[in-house]
Amino acid sequence: MPKIRALFLLLLLVSGYGCGARKFVNEMTGGVDNTEPPTPLVDIYETSNVNRLWSENIGKGTDELFIKLVPAVMDEQVYIADTGGDLAALSFATGNRVWRKDTRLFITGGPGADVSTVLVGTREGEVVSFMPDNGEELWRARVSSEILSSPREADNVVIVRTIDGKIFALDATTGERLWIYDRTVPALTLRGTSTPVIAGNMVIAGFDGGRVTALDLKNGKLIWETKVAVSSGRSELERMVDIDAQPLIYQDYIYIATFQSDITALSIDTGQILWQRDISSYTELDADTSYLFVTDEEGNVWALDRYSGNSIWKQEKLQYRNPTGPAVIGDKVVVGDLEGYLHWMDKTTGEFVARSNMSSSPILVKPLVHDDVLFAYASNGTLATYSYNDKALSELPQRPVAQETETADTEAASEPQQEQQASSATTEEEVESSSGSIWDFIFGGEPEEDE
Repeated sequence: MPKIRALFLLLLLVSGYGCGARKFVNEMTGGVDNTEPPTPLVDIYETSNVNRLWSENIGKGTDELFIKLVPAVMDEQVYIADTGGDLAALSFATGNRVWRKDTRLFITGGPGADVSTVLVGTREGEVVSFMPDNGEELWRARVSSEILSSPREADNVVIVRTIDGKIFALDATTGERLWIYDRTVPALTLRGTSTPVIAGNMVIAGFDGGRVTALDLKNGKLIWETKVAVSSGRSELERMVDIDAQPLIYQDYIYIATFQSDITALSIDTGQILWQRDISSYTELDADTSYLFVTDEEGNVWALDRYSGNSIWKQEKLQYRNPTGPAVIGDKVVVGDLEGYLHWMDKTTGEFVARSNMSSSPILVKPLVHDDVLFAYASNGTLATYSYNDKALSELPQRPVAQETETADTEAASEPQQEQQASSATTEEEVESSSGSIWDFIFGGEPEEDE
C-alpha cells in the first residue's frame, strides 16, 4: 500500500473524523490546513428558557480521543465512565454521587446498564460487569478485540460488538460465552462501531460495508439480512460505506444511517427496505410519531417524514460545527457541537428557540433524554442535565434578531433530488439531499491517484 494511502487509513482508524482530521493530515505532511471553519453562531430569537438542573465532572472524559462514551440511565441513577477508568453512579434527581470506582481499565465502550448490572468494554477486549448499587465487580470476560460500543443486556444475555466485526453473546450472570456471530470488516472504515440494539428476541446490528442483520438473541441464528448501501467511486475512500451509528427502532420500523450512502427505513419483521433518502450520516438518529431527525455529515440537521422520507425542514446554520445526532425532548430537538454548545430547535419548523453553553470542550455524543430531562456529556468529563419551558408572551423580545427559517415544498423520497439554492434553515420547499464528496468532507479537494 503506498504511503499516502496508509496515511489515510491511519487517519480514519486512529484519529477519528471531523474538523480535526484535515488539520492532522496537513500537520503530518507540512501542508496548509484547509479545514472548513465552523459556521459562526447566529443571533437567534429565543422563545424558550433552558434550565440547567445540575452538572458534575467525571474524571477526564474521553481525553480528546474521539471515543463516544454514552451515559446510561436506569431507575433513579445515571451511570457514566471515562477512558481513564473512572466509573460512577449519580443520583438522577440531584447529580450527587452514589458511588465512584477507579476500575484501572482503559474504558472505550459503555456504560450499559440494567437493573442487575452495569457493563463496560475496554481497549484490551474485556467486558466487565459491576453491581449497580455499589460498583462492586461481578465478572470479567474476554472477547476478540477492542470494544467501542456500549454492551447491552436483555433476558439475561449480554450483547457486545467488537471492532473486528464480531458480536458476542455472554451470560449476564457469569460472563460465560453463549454464541458468536462473525462478519468480515472492510479494509477501510470509520473509527467506531454501531451499537447493536435488542428488540424482543432479536439483536439488530449494522455493519461496516452497509449490511444490517437481525439475529436470534438466544442462539445467534440469522433471522434476516439486508444490504442497505452499495459502494461506488474510484478510490477506497470513495467506496467506503459504513454504518457507524446505532440503529433506531421506533414501533415497527428500523432506521439506519450510513456514511456516504442513505438513510434507510426497514421493516423490523422482514428487513425489507421501505424507503431510502440520499443523505450521508454517521451520527445517531431520533424520531417521534411523525418525524425522523437526522444530522448529515456536513452538520445540517433534517426532519424527514417518518413514513416516506420526505423532507420537512433542514437547518443549515450548524454546518462544520460537528453537531451530534439529534435528541427529541418534548416539542424540541437538541444537538451538541464541537464548541460545547447545545442548540435547541422547534421540531416542527427547525427554527432555533434557545442555545446553552454547556462546556468549552466538544460534545461528541447525542444527548440522552429520560423522563423529560436532557443529559449532555462533554469530552472533558462534564455531565449536565437540562429542562426547558417556553417563554410567556411578555418575556419574548420585541422583534426577532435573525430570521431562522423559510418555507418550502416537500419532496418524495423515491424521486431524484434536484439541485436547489441552500437557505439558512428551510422547511419543506428548499430542502435537498446534500451529501458532498468524502474528499471535500475530509481534505477539501480531489484525491490524487496512487503512484
